[in-house]
Amino acid sequence: MQIKSAEFLMSNSEVAKCPKDRLPEYAFIGRSNVGKSSLINMLMQRKSLAKTSGRPGKTQLINHFLVNKNWYLVDLPGYGYARVSKSSKKTFQKFITNYFEKREQMVLAFVLVDCRHEPQPIDLDFMQWLGESGIPFNIIFTKADKLKTKALERNIATYTEKMLESWEEMPAFFVTSASNSIGREEVLQYIDQLNSTIQNSDF
Repeated sequence: MQIKSAEFLMSNSEVAKCPKDRLPEYAFIGRSNVGKSSLINMLMQRKSLAKTSGRPGKTQLINHFLVNKNWYLVDLPGYGYARVSKSSKKTFQKFITNYFEKREQMVLAFVLVDCRHEPQPIDLDFMQWLGESGIPFNIIFTKADKLKTKALERNIATYTEKMLESWEEMPAFFVTSASNSIGREEVLQYIDQLNSTIQNSDF
């Protein structure tokens, strides 16, 4: 896929105020400081389309970017737990769960994971929630340039092993680096293929 245009459209915290058109959406989400803004800028080949920050948790809204006039890249806040009153049950931020549960145009979520770290409970819990909610997702391992090949392979193998403790198979995943564009073509080609399938369906 060639990126001919990528423009910021809107930010909000209410799903009802998201774009009304029926273009397919791909949501990018991950823990704070996972490199999400840098990845989005790399994919779109724009230096500051998504605002990067040294301070974790910069993204606090649902951000829609219109790409090639025919699909949306959705930049979601880093997920965290919120304790529900009257119980110790933990849930993710309400408007994040609202987005995934109510946004019919959302085709796929890309869950970003820092490849340098061992599997983190909050990432595993969030993917578990997506699975239980019937929401399709892929994993994007970020910051691949920070590890040597053997260490990267070992970490992904460890992640796969952990996922297979509760999943029948490892979800599809991509290995990326914002600094040297590793994985860019693979991610965009995958989105392009899904868009082509959608165009031939009753989306």
